[in-house]
Amino acid sequence: MTIGNHLQELHGLPAFDFPEADAEQAPPLPAADSVAWRISVESYDSEESWPEAFARFADAVDLGRVKAIVVGSWSDPYENGPEAVIAAVLEVRDRLTALRALFLGDIVLEECEISWITQGDVTPLLNGFPELTEFAVRGGTSLAFPAVRHDRLRSLTVETGGLPAEVVRGIAASDLPALTRLTLWLGTSDYGGDSTVADVEPLLTGGRLPALKHLALCNSEIQDDIAAAVAAAPVVARLDTLDLSMGVLTDDGATALLAGQPLTHLSKLDLHHNYLSDGLRQRFLDSLVPAGVEVDLDADDADEDQDGDTVWRYVSVGE
Repeated sequence: MTIGNHLQELHGLPAFDFPEADAEQAPPLPAADSVAWRISVESYDSEESWPEAFARFADAVDLGRVKAIVVGSWSDPYENGPEAVIAAVLEVRDRLTALRALFLGDIVLEECEISWITQGDVTPLLNGFPELTEFAVRGGTSLAFPAVRHDRLRSLTVETGGLPAEVVRGIAASDLPALTRLTLWLGTSDYGGDSTVADVEPLLTGGRLPALKHLALCNSEIQDDIAAAVAAAPVVARLDTLDLSMGVLTDDGATALLAGQPLTHLSKLDLHHNYLSDGLRQRFLDSLVPAGVEVDLDADDADEDQDGDTVWRYVSVGE
C-alpha cells in the first residue's frame, strides 16, 4: 500500500471508482461482485456529500453481490470524521450480505495528508459486519479502536503517521481468532504516535491471535525497541512473514534481532527503509538468504540530517 496512489485492489478485486454525480460519459458499471467499489467525493469543494454518493451507489448496484468497498475521501476529512460515512454503510448492512472487505480512508496526499485525516471509532463497522474478513483504515487523528471480538476477520491494517497508544492497546486486547495478517503503522510522536513497547507486547505473545502468520509493526520512530522486543517474542516462531520496515531501524535494533530467536523459518523479512550499516545488512543476508528467506534491506529514501552531534532520522510516513 502507498499513500501517494489510490488503492488498486482489495480482496483480490480491482478497484473501480463509482462515477461522480456530475460525471460526463460515465463508463458502464461492472458486475457488482467483480470489483472493489470505491466511493468518494471531492475533499474540499464537492456539492455532494459522501452519504449522498453512497445512496446513489446503493440505488445503482446490487448490494447483495458487493464483496468489497473502498471508502475514499469524504468532505473536508481534515475537519470531519467518518461518522456519517459509517452510519450510511451500517444503514444498509442488511443488504450488504456478501461484503467481506472494507477500506476506510483511501485518501491520498493530494487530497489530505495522512496525519490530517480525521478518524473516529471504527469498531461499529466490525460489529456491524460479522462476516467481514478484511478491514483497513488510514489516518490516526481521533482514531479509536476499543477492544472487540470478531470471529471472521483475517486481515487488519491500520496506516497512520502516528498511531495513538490507546488504539494499539485496544487492538492488543481484541479477540481475533481468525486473524492471519496484522499491519500497524506506529508512526511518530510528532503526529500522535505515543505507543511504547509495553503497548505492543501483548501482540507479541500471540495469545489472542492464534492464527497469525504475518506481523507488520512498521513506520516507527522506536523501531530499534520494537526489533529488540520482537527478537524474543513468542509469536515469531509461527509467523511466515515479519515486517519491521519504514521506521528508524539502526544497527542497535538490527543486532538485537540477529541475536534473538532464529528467523530462518520465515519466507520473508522486510526491513526496507532502514539506517543499517553495510556490515549489518550483509550479516542478515549471510544468515537468512541461504535458508531461503527473502530479505528486503533496501535503504529506500531513509534520509538523515545532522546538526552538530545530533543526527535526525525519520520514519517513512509522518505528516
